[in-house]
Amino acid sequence: MPGKGDRGRVKEKPKDAKGALKRILTYLMEYKWIVLLLLCFSLAGNVGNLLGPRFAGKAIGVAEAGAKLGRGMIDMALVRHYAMLMLLFYAGSNVLNFTVNICMMRVGRRIARNMRRDVFNKLMTLPVGYFDRNQAGDIISRVSYDIDVVALSLSSDVIQILTSFITVAGSFIMMCTISIPLVFCMLFTIPVSVLFTRSMSKKTRPRYARRSAAYGAMNGFAEEMFTGQKTILAYAHEDAVCGKFSRINRDAAEAYKNADGLGMTMGPTIGMISNFGLAAIGMGGAVLYMLKIVGLDQISSFVLYSRKFSGPINEISNIINEIFSALAASERVFRLLDEPEEAKDLYGAAELENCEGHVEADHVSFGYVPEKTVLHDLSLEAKPGQTVAIVGPTGAGKTTIINLLMRFYDPNGGRILVDGREQREYTMESLRRAYAMVLQDTWLFNGTIYDNIAYGKENASMDEVVAAAKAARIHGYIMRLPNGYNTVITEDGGNISKGQKQLLTIARAMLYDNNMLILDEATSNVDTNTERQVQRAIRSLMQGKTSFVIAHRLSTVQNADRILVVDHGDVVEQGTHGELMERKGFYYRLYASQFE
Repeated sequence: MPGKGDRGRVKEKPKDAKGALKRILTYLMEYKWIVLLLLCFSLAGNVGNLLGPRFAGKAIGVAEAGAKLGRGMIDMALVRHYAMLMLLFYAGSNVLNFTVNICMMRVGRRIARNMRRDVFNKLMTLPVGYFDRNQAGDIISRVSYDIDVVALSLSSDVIQILTSFITVAGSFIMMCTISIPLVFCMLFTIPVSVLFTRSMSKKTRPRYARRSAAYGAMNGFAEEMFTGQKTILAYAHEDAVCGKFSRINRDAAEAYKNADGLGMTMGPTIGMISNFGLAAIGMGGAVLYMLKIVGLDQISSFVLYSRKFSGPINEISNIINEIFSALAASERVFRLLDEPEEAKDLYGAAELENCEGHVEADHVSFGYVPEKTVLHDLSLEAKPGQTVAIVGPTGAGKTTIINLLMRFYDPNGGRILVDGREQREYTMESLRRAYAMVLQDTWLFNGTIYDNIAYGKENASMDEVVAAAKAARIHGYIMRLPNGYNTVITEDGGNISKGQKQLLTIARAMLYDNNMLILDEATSNVDTNTERQVQRAIRSLMQGKTSFVIAHRLSTVQNADRILVVDHGDVVEQGTHGELMERKGFYYRLYASQFE
């Protein structure tokens, strides 16, 4: 969890502080009765603190009166009485303030939990394009760090500011009841403090923004290097990486120094201004005492109240920048919550049930950004039970076709039909459930092997999982593990090889009961012998299902019913393996290049 000195590591300052504050308050309103009760406790605690100096003054007044009457005439019982009352009020107020702080910390944690829930649920509704455009580290930072910054601010700063205002107002009222002339002695410090705080805030906010950008760059670089650690070691690039990190780290430290160095001057400067006010009170009080306008008890109480008056102002000036940082962090969270969600189902969208697997692309064009078209006028047809292979050089648009079939993106032009209906006429969930996918980039999670294979099928039995693993030729390997199917694999399968990870994802697809299948380089990480076994298993899996296969190894797609050859976003050839080889065109040259 971030400390108070670490706040503000967000990429920009708050652009709409009022709007961010209103949205934070909507979360706080879920606990409004608890917060209201805590505010009452805080008010009572501050009243106790405000009454303490009054009793101290009364005790001094009794001592002064007794001293004037002569040695031994001081009523010590009355002095002790006022001293005990002062201690009692101070102790009670501290207990109340301690209770308020503990409870607000819990409220802040609950709000953080609710915000994380909302953000995570939002992430599950965002389109794939959002994750393509944003770094994973930045998203994780919003889910964890930024929300912690907001929660910490709610836990401490909100109550601290409210109680500070109560203390300032209460102290000012008490000082007015003691001596109006002394109040005028210290009034000059108020406008000076306010003007200085406003001036410094304007200077520090952009510095905190630069500091935040520097920390964002450092965190992003660190994430990239940790992800590519094996590559760094393989190329013996450690010194260069450390050197670059040192430069980025130095920039971040410099930005931190510039921001916090200036921000830290606010508290001492406000304290110095307050001390000038205290000096003015001392001089004015001495003059008024000699003129017999005020007594020692009034002066002592007034001095204590002046310290209580200036203390919260000093605290407020110290946390202003932290509050701005928390608001900026909340804006990053709220910007994520405001991101447009994945396209909603059309009104009256049908469930894709009993899918036959007849897929057509009718003059489809698409670009990830409007000014750059990736696919141009794509047309294809896959009849039920057919296997369509999509081949071509890297960057030709093969994976883009799969993204469109799964409705991760919608075409910019043309349409895609499934069983004779435009795919947008089906619910998103039912359309995607009609496909099983095995991707080149395997994904496993921290859990047992059984859990990972059974991921796509709810309540899958152990027998079903074992049958799928046998079909994927991974059962023997699993049984050699210490706990078999109950063996826990680490996040993303870091403790097993890439080939074994891919076999597990193939087993997952085999277990999934569907009518259409997508294989994106599904055997790219297995050896040649294993590939032959998996190909046999995949062929049995593909029986009776419409299958789309992306492959670079053209030997694996020779038996496809239709092969689409894609180049620069265009289908330049299509046909069976034999037909394409006879034409001696683009496919022929691709095939020949792999067997030269």
